[in-house]
Amino acid sequence: MIKPDKLNFLTAGMPLSTGKGGYPKAFEILKEMGLDGLEVEFVHGVRMNDDTRKFLKEISKEKNFLLTSHGPFYINLNSKEEEKVDASVQRIVETAQAANDFGGYSITFHAAFYMGKDKETVFNQVKIQMERITDILKKENIDVWIRPETTGKATQWGDYEEIIRLSKEFDNVLPCVDFSHIHARTNGEYNTYDEFCNIFERIGKELGQRALDNFHAHLAGIEYGAKGEKRHLILQESDMNYKDLLKAFKDFNVKGALVCESPNIETDTKILKDYYMSL
Repeated sequence: MIKPDKLNFLTAGMPLSTGKGGYPKAFEILKEMGLDGLEVEFVHGVRMNDDTRKFLKEISKEKNFLLTSHGPFYINLNSKEEEKVDASVQRIVETAQAANDFGGYSITFHAAFYMGKDKETVFNQVKIQMERITDILKKENIDVWIRPETTGKATQWGDYEEIIRLSKEFDNVLPCVDFSHIHARTNGEYNTYDEFCNIFERIGKELGQRALDNFHAHLAGIEYGAKGEKRHLILQESDMNYKDLLKAFKDFNVKGALVCESPNIETDTKILKDYYMSL
């Protein structure tokens, strides 16, 4: 597995200014802006040809970019239909396979919906499916971090305590902490320096220093209501207290990937990195 030596600032997908230039142009822009890489977004399915995988692997190695990957939207390890669970497992495996091929550090995905079931039942179902996934990856020598993401709505499985608990069960599973989702899910909590520090403290205590040395996080401005997340916003147009969050990242010496998912991705990623570097 890749061992990050710092906190890397990544765009969620190719920068908007890439236009039709594809990955070669995207990496030019990232280099010009002094950014550290990107998260490959597999939205509707894992579709990436061998040439692209090879190009990503070569450029990330040559230019020292960090790459992560986000699994397709259509994943629900707690679906009532068995074939949908199987398809979800397959999509996660395919995402990990692609990331492994292109030299990726980590993959993330939204794992499940509660579907009206109690939390314990859903936790056990997700755990069973995660066992299937990690077994397949082990057999195929796929060596990337597998990360269920903290989710932004109460109907979605994945508050940060559930994901910490799941991560304890597997060697290659750690959380993807989406701080915007946690803020939205709790209808405005988790937005102070002390609250951010509590998350890092909890993760370090429960999962060990390796979890802080190999971190994967998401951040954006976010609009939310009583039911949680509504949509992503530009940082400056939201109440997301990113400055205190970055101070907490710095104070805990967190290493890994911080992926910006704001609608103006490269602009906000640059704002985040510049502020972090000024601390």
